[in-house]
Amino acid sequence: MPAVPDSARTRAQRLRQELHQHGHRYHVLDDPVISDGEYDRLFQELADLEALYPSLVVPESPTQRVGGGPVAGFAEVRHSVPMLSLENAFTNDDVSGFVKRAMERAGGESPIEFSAEPKLDGVAISILYEKGLLKQAATRGDGSVGEDVTHNVRTIPTVPLRIDGRGFPDRLEVRGEICMPRAGFVELNRRAAESGEKSFVNPRNAAAGSLRQLDPRITAKRPLEIFIYGVGEVSRGPLAATHIGVLESLRKLGFRVNPLVEAVNGLEGCLAYFGKVARLREELPYDIDGVVYKVNDLALQGRMGFIARAPRWAVAHKFPAEEQITTVEAIEFQVGRTGAITPVARLAPVFVGGVTVSNATLHNMDELHRKDVRVGDAVIIRRAGDVIPEIAGIIRERRPPGTRVVKLPSRCPVCNSPVVKEEGEAVARCSGGVVCSAQRKEYLRHFASRRAMDIEGLGEKLIEQLVDKEMVSSPADLYALSPTDLAGLDRMGEKSAENLLAAIAASRSTTLPRFLYALGIRDVGEATALALSGHFGDIDGLHGAGEEALQEIPDVGPVVAARVAEFFRNPHNRQVVKNLLAAGITWPRQAAAGESDGPLAGETVVVTGTLTGLSRDEAHDRIRAAGGKVASSVSKNTTILVAGESAGSKLKKARDLNIAILSEEEFLKRSRLRSAEE
Repeated sequence: MPAVPDSARTRAQRLRQELHQHGHRYHVLDDPVISDGEYDRLFQELADLEALYPSLVVPESPTQRVGGGPVAGFAEVRHSVPMLSLENAFTNDDVSGFVKRAMERAGGESPIEFSAEPKLDGVAISILYEKGLLKQAATRGDGSVGEDVTHNVRTIPTVPLRIDGRGFPDRLEVRGEICMPRAGFVELNRRAAESGEKSFVNPRNAAAGSLRQLDPRITAKRPLEIFIYGVGEVSRGPLAATHIGVLESLRKLGFRVNPLVEAVNGLEGCLAYFGKVARLREELPYDIDGVVYKVNDLALQGRMGFIARAPRWAVAHKFPAEEQITTVEAIEFQVGRTGAITPVARLAPVFVGGVTVSNATLHNMDELHRKDVRVGDAVIIRRAGDVIPEIAGIIRERRPPGTRVVKLPSRCPVCNSPVVKEEGEAVARCSGGVVCSAQRKEYLRHFASRRAMDIEGLGEKLIEQLVDKEMVSSPADLYALSPTDLAGLDRMGEKSAENLLAAIAASRSTTLPRFLYALGIRDVGEATALALSGHFGDIDGLHGAGEEALQEIPDVGPVVAARVAEFFRNPHNRQVVKNLLAAGITWPRQAAAGESDGPLAGETVVVTGTLTGLSRDEAHDRIRAAGGKVASSVSKNTTILVAGESAGSKLKKARDLNIAILSEEEFLKRSRLRSAEE
């Protein structure tokens, strides 16, 4: 490799700086100061220098936006700060309720200031910068774990490859929305039609598909853009005291922030902004499906906290649903995981809300009869954003003669077992249980799903084959599959079979909450599974737990307690659990609530700030394993606060309440299990 002259090194550095500045002015500020031809000349000069002296190539060079070679797949990325979803508001009353709750939690009567911005219809992304350089980019995924798409995000012109400016944190994670402008979408589909390729349905799907290319050179040719709407991990204190202040700081660092962001006051300000953006909607170069309101004061955001997977301090105000008229061609009955019989309308395909809709659920028989939907009816199909299409109503004037009221089948359409409907329940169910292949299929899909046992590659089509060929009748049978078993299945080559068997084997190592959720106990979701595992610590305690004992667990009411007790009383279910454990499924031992030998037994622990050696989820797992209880907000019941870097309002409140505060190092020592010390 030839030695690089100082003059060439200096010139390359200068060219990179100039190209970054001109690219920012062109793509972000829309205010170029040189012609396209001059930009191309500078770009080519840098490319020639790098070709002559390969050691000059650096990841942040503008020449690297064209994309490198294909990657083998998408690695998982665990978000250090979860990427939460937003609660939706569909009416002014919904927004009024959100504003009222925010004022109550703020403890005042004065109107609260909110930030307001358009809600882009794109793909959420997290981008991490270390010492000013783009280090990693990941999709939202399930909020806790996303996919590494760094190789593709680097190709997007509006994403800075480096941060220019003073005072930026050593680690800065920005979050935004990647979208495809309408004009770019039209051009992309035009080129696809010319080359005989499949076209995309809408800009959002096009953006998502472009971002998930294994070959970044394909992504580089797609017209993707980004708007940054917030931050995740920040290695020092907050960038500002308000959300809008944070966005302004990001804008100064070179990030593209939506120009329509503004501060509004109270309910009137929110609704006025919504009306203004709704009027601008068709003029914008990109698709939006609503606006987002966030409490502007970051300290107040911290006090308001979260509920489930959404913050209390933000809401998405969605535009009215799009509607179209079509015809009901048939009404069929599907059988779910718990035997629920769900009527589904098969429709003449209609394009609504950006997708072609040919099916719509009718939920249950009460809903079907309330709307009086019949085969042959002209119906109004409604779809808002990503919401599942629904039949909003029928057009009675267009009903053809001779239609009949739809009746609940007396027997399961799959296994012919009797259909039963318990008193007081809206849902009718197949009584066949595991005899019903439809229930087995849905149960296995749930068991293998990402937030349960996370068996990658075990999709719907493959499960159908395994059940139909009677190769799998219960989840434990999955762990006995061999390459020979899989060889005869459709679309299952040698490599695919190896990957699937590896994923099944990897799922043997899990956590108790995931295992409980995977068992598919009625009304037991992730939160309840977490509460049960935290209380009992292992599966054995659940076998003999009565309903009264179960109701002592926070967030477990009488209905859920009855479901759990009934599940573990059932001999078949107990055998399923026994078979799964015999198949090698294990999880780390976790201290149960009230156990005295855990180092954090009896403690309620809140984690805040950024931990250097653990992710937030890993810290929570460690607390539970040590016998402690995890809480999301500081209160008088909190006994310990673990304070990482950039700890904010929670640290102040903990000091005010005289709560014990541990550093990350102190927490690691305090939470160490005895078995690890011996």
